[in-house]
Amino acid sequence: MEAGRQIEQWFYHYEKEITRYLVYYTGSKDVEDLVQDTFLRAYLSYERFRYDSNPKTWLISIARNSAIDYYRKRTAWKNLKEKLLKQSTIDSIQIDESIVQKSELVQLYKAINQLKANYRDVVLLRGIAELSAAETAEVLGWTTNKVNVNFYRATKKLNFLMKEAVQGDPSFR
Repeated sequence: MEAGRQIEQWFYHYEKEITRYLVYYTGSKDVEDLVQDTFLRAYLSYERFRYDSNPKTWLISIARNSAIDYYRKRTAWKNLKEKLLKQSTIDSIQIDESIVQKSELVQLYKAINQLKANYRDVVLLRGIAELSAAETAEVLGWTTNKVNVNFYRATKKLNFLMKEAVQGDPSFR
């Protein structure tokens, strides 16, 4: 099949999942440029797609790399400015209502962003993008065992963070 048509089909099939993944990965609901970059990169490197792998995992790998590249390209000043703004407005972040509708999900979102990078990656891929352990291993370049161990530890830490949030927030009592 022609690359353009295949990427277009994948866009219609996987765009929402890629967008959701990038929202959680970046912590921002403004990910349209990254989604567009993901599918553009997929188009440009279509000839390197291995047909024995899942297109969803391939696209999520590209999305992850696009987000990493995007943040690498930013200047130190922009990063510092953004961090300062996020610190002052962390409690007032408004996330797309279609993704997060309940306060428990907001707490989960905050807890996920408190995890160290490896744990956050595996939780986003396994829990949010709903990839299997093998697919997650393919995206991260890990073994399936490493994915399972990190996912177990990450969910344990996430449960701890959620319990802390519930105990610290009187609206959950």
